[in-house]
Amino acid sequence: MRVETVTTKPFFREAFKRTRCIIPASGYYEWLDTPDGKQPHYFTRTDGQVISFAGLWDEWKDRATGETLKSCTMIITEPNALVAEVHDRIPVALELDQFTPWLENKAGLEILAPAADGVLRRWPVSRRVNSSKAPKDDETLTQPIAARFATELYGPASA
Repeated sequence: MRVETVTTKPFFREAFKRTRCIIPASGYYEWLDTPDGKQPHYFTRTDGQVISFAGLWDEWKDRATGETLKSCTMIITEPNALVAEVHDRIPVALELDQFTPWLENKAGLEILAPAADGVLRRWPVSRRVNSSKAPKDDETLTQPIAARFATELYGPASA
């Protein structure tokens, strides 16, 4: 859900007013177009803490089954400089002092901003991330790919 339309799109407008949440994650992926195809990058916090994404949740009834379902969405915004090198959007990551105001509806659009410079870091990872055959709990999917390959992609590391 884009921050620009969170208060106007009917499906999300009410959830923004009443059912906010925080979605924890160790990191997330974005894909960079390269001459050899899309290269996944893993984004995580520089301090090693969990990323806490601003989200909305809601309940709705499945018309086919009559079952009540719960769903959630992350709010996304314009990227910071680091993410802009790879993608044109970034999930909104809340800081600890923003949790209570966000969850208690005491904060609004003003806190739905990109992560500050230095909060996130990234590195290229194996393209196996894209494979449906890769196990979901495979820790190697977040490990940096070989330095040689990264050098081919981005040039030599600067000191």
